[in-house]
Amino acid sequence: MFDFIRNHKKIMQILLIILIFPSFVLFGIDGYKRFNGKGEVVASVDGVDISREEWEKSHENEIARMRASMPTIDVSMFDTPAIKYGVLERLVQSKVLEASARKLNVKVSDQKVAQSIAEMEVLASIKKPDGSLDLEKYRQLLAAQGMTPEIFENRMRSDAAIKQVVTGVTQSSVTFPSQMEVALDAFYQQREVQIAIFSASDYLADAKPTDEEIEKYFNSHKEEFKSLESADIEYVVLSQETIEKTISVSEAELKSYFDQNQSNLAAKEERRASHILVNAPKEMNDADKAKAKEKALSLLESVKKSPAQFAEIAKKNSQDPGSAANGGDLGFFARGAMVKPFEEAAFSLKKGDISGLVQSDFGYHIIQLTDVKSASSANFVQMRSVLETELKKQLAQKKYAEIAEQFTNMVYEQADNFKGVAQKLKLDIQTASGVSKDINADKKTPWANPNVLKAIFSSESIKNLRNSEAMEIAPNTLISVRITKHNPANYLSLEEVKPMLVQTVLNEKALSLAKKDGAAKLALWKTSPDKAELQAAVALSRDQNSKLPGNLVDEAMRANPDKLPVMMGVDLGAKGYGIVKVNKMLASASNPTKTPELRQRFIKSWSTAENLAYFSYLKDILKVTLKEPPPNGAKQAK
Repeated sequence: MFDFIRNHKKIMQILLIILIFPSFVLFGIDGYKRFNGKGEVVASVDGVDISREEWEKSHENEIARMRASMPTIDVSMFDTPAIKYGVLERLVQSKVLEASARKLNVKVSDQKVAQSIAEMEVLASIKKPDGSLDLEKYRQLLAAQGMTPEIFENRMRSDAAIKQVVTGVTQSSVTFPSQMEVALDAFYQQREVQIAIFSASDYLADAKPTDEEIEKYFNSHKEEFKSLESADIEYVVLSQETIEKTISVSEAELKSYFDQNQSNLAAKEERRASHILVNAPKEMNDADKAKAKEKALSLLESVKKSPAQFAEIAKKNSQDPGSAANGGDLGFFARGAMVKPFEEAAFSLKKGDISGLVQSDFGYHIIQLTDVKSASSANFVQMRSVLETELKKQLAQKKYAEIAEQFTNMVYEQADNFKGVAQKLKLDIQTASGVSKDINADKKTPWANPNVLKAIFSSESIKNLRNSEAMEIAPNTLISVRITKHNPANYLSLEEVKPMLVQTVLNEKALSLAKKDGAAKLALWKTSPDKAELQAAVALSRDQNSKLPGNLVDEAMRANPDKLPVMMGVDLGAKGYGIVKVNKMLASASNPTKTPELRQRFIKSWSTAENLAYFSYLKDILKVTLKEPPPNGAKQAK
């Protein structure tokens, strides 16, 4: 089985992405509905609760699978409060759509599921000559992802049902020319405005805080001035990577491994091709497909007449953004890298040949074969270093599997120290001081993991100073950790935080002065327009906003055109206060509705808005509640 999986790495990676992101086309990741976590409820949908454990497990799964699919990526970028909260929102979204599908009694037949799986290009290379799936290889691929065919097929069924719910809204979306005219006119409409901005920075000199004001602020914000709870810890890590460094292999073992795997190690035939693509996806209507085919046939005739001009024609006409700029060049590829129709055509050509029209799910291809790398047998001397690395990795994986259970048992049975497990398994006992619950403090450390930090600061760990259970923090990586010293959170004194408070109170006071002065000036200028101190008039639109604050632009563009000129005040939040005077309407420079691209953008935006409105409606009728507040005071997604 492992040989098969190793020989199909590309399929595994693509299949993994399909399994991780089945619903991103719609709103988010799969609902993880088979997780039955208990405990604190963070959200509920249609009477079904989402627990904190389910949320955290979903977040861990997302990080682990990202790491597995892209080993070189820095997964710490996905381990932030904002990303974690996004996982919760996607869990909610997924459950909303699932509940809607159930209520609408959406059914997906076994035949439809089987057809969807059969049409997956990623599974093309494990099909038999008659076109049917090799069921044994199919099971092996899924087993490597910890899934059975039943689980995978149920997920495909669930996704298909959700797609039907969303597609029903998308396909029923209708836009009328009159709507487009009104919306685009509002977007590109221009108005002559004058503004005055009252920035907090302009009032710093007048905002000197007194000791009384600083003390008052401190007393009303004491919870913000607490030292973080922290701990000194020691921990041991068992990983395949560290085991691999201790393994050495003999020349005889390398040669034996080479002899057993020669056929797999040999270089496969590779081909280099260029192509011209005319888009014609499956969902395109028949009339547009006919036009696309007509265009493709015209291009085929051109390249057949002038093969030397293939690259130039591809640059000007190919609709593949990834290769058009390079004259359609796709580089070298082996079998299994391209969609089946393209692959069959490319591997049937001779060097320099140009194919006829090749149709795939992407559209119509015209292929020119530019080079061929013949298959070659493996060479032991040339491949020695690669063989050594691969064999060490396999032996380390085997040894890790043998001693992982031993590690797990020892840290539990000898729970008051790590001396026994470190000596037995030749591990280092590592230490860290001042560890806090802040996962972002040092993302690269093994203990900067939500589950590990939760274990460190659990009441049992703090009370008993015993080893935690063994926890998996990455593929083939276990850790156990224990507190050696606990430092509770303490309130800081006024004197400790006063230097910081001076600046905080100064900024708040300056902002208050700016807003107060702005409001007073607005009242004065409304009654005495001749005293207004406004900037020179400029043309303003939602499209050309002169980099002004968004809410000020919105206020100016919402002003009633029948009551101009008008002067308005706008609270700019932390930026201060703004006054905008809208003098008059200006003639539009052009009629944007004549641009086909803008029409398409409007139709797409309208469809998206209808989807979001429908989703909001579903949230209301399904009584969705999010009990966990967003991080850093951000607003919940609507």
